[in-house]
Amino acid sequence: MKLQLLIIFLLTVLVGCRDQKGKNYTFFVGTYTDGDSEGVYKYSIAKDGKLQNLGVAAVLENPSFLAKSTDDKFLLAVNEISNTDSVGAVASFKIMNDSLTPVNTSSSGGAHPCFVSVNDAGYVLTANYTGGNVGLLKLDSNGALSALLDVQQHSGKGMTDRQEGPHAHSAWFTSTNNTVISVDLGTNELWFSQLDTIQQKLIPADPNRLQMAPGAGPRHLTFHPNGKWIYVVNELNGTVTLVQKNANGIYEKGSSIATLPEGFKEPNTCADIRISSDGKFVYASNRGHNSIVIFAVNDHNGSLSLVAHEATRGDGPRNFSLTPDDNYLLVANQLTNNIISFKRDKTTGLLYYVDAIEASTPVCILF
Repeated sequence: MKLQLLIIFLLTVLVGCRDQKGKNYTFFVGTYTDGDSEGVYKYSIAKDGKLQNLGVAAVLENPSFLAKSTDDKFLLAVNEISNTDSVGAVASFKIMNDSLTPVNTSSSGGAHPCFVSVNDAGYVLTANYTGGNVGLLKLDSNGALSALLDVQQHSGKGMTDRQEGPHAHSAWFTSTNNTVISVDLGTNELWFSQLDTIQQKLIPADPNRLQMAPGAGPRHLTFHPNGKWIYVVNELNGTVTLVQKNANGIYEKGSSIATLPEGFKEPNTCADIRISSDGKFVYASNRGHNSIVIFAVNDHNGSLSLVAHEATRGDGPRNFSLTPDDNYLLVANQLTNNIISFKRDKTTGLLYYVDAIEASTPVCILF
């Protein structure tokens, strides 16, 4: 009996040590194909944070943003293009080990789609930057995309030269009530809709818009795990804004915080934002300052406080992502053609450089 207990104890220790070291993960990388890139690539990250290029997964024009179905069987990729009809496309692929098998392609509903998302029921949102609108499609059980079901056209403008008209930059499904949030850099607003699954349309909510600070230029957002707080990264004025519902269930702005250190005056635009799975830290990317800013979350009111800035070891950090176990943070540096891995301290939120690998015009990282 003592020997059996000793064996069980040793196995438990070994498993615990192995889990602490993390896991090997593979991930897909979306790119722009106006240079050497051929489309979507597959990479891996080892337990020690080292990166490896596994090669081309799919040949596709400008797959600048990627998403997976919630069952991980299918990958969606936008074609950030504008054809003669001034519309782009979204393509569906079946995930097959190290490759992607094409299923079909549908219209995104507008020119230069730059974002795609999918919910548990298979509904798909595309954000069309130049078109200034959001497309609605649906993915069936075989991974085939429907024809376009609906288009939500935005209108209005902001105060800067990047805001002369609507520029939808992302579109998100919330976790409850089929609410959709569309982020429009051009109109400087969040747009709220209800997904009507009977009519298969986006129905404007009441109220249906929330203005950001003048000239902010909202781009992406991330949801706190508690479901109460949303953090919006503003591309043009370099801030992150807390958004939450008031007592009447209406979304309203909370506090904002700068993504740049005091005294930095060079040109800069923000690109992406992420939150750790425990809700303790928010990260955002600065292009110009070329850094990941790290914020700590106040667990009482959701406000953010600055922890540090970590240099991205490259130029133009676009999209970035946390590994599924939150042990590493990976950054796609678009202008220097590389991907960087950082070890993440889960207690402090700080990042520590581990590895770099070449990648042609990387703009999206998807686990």
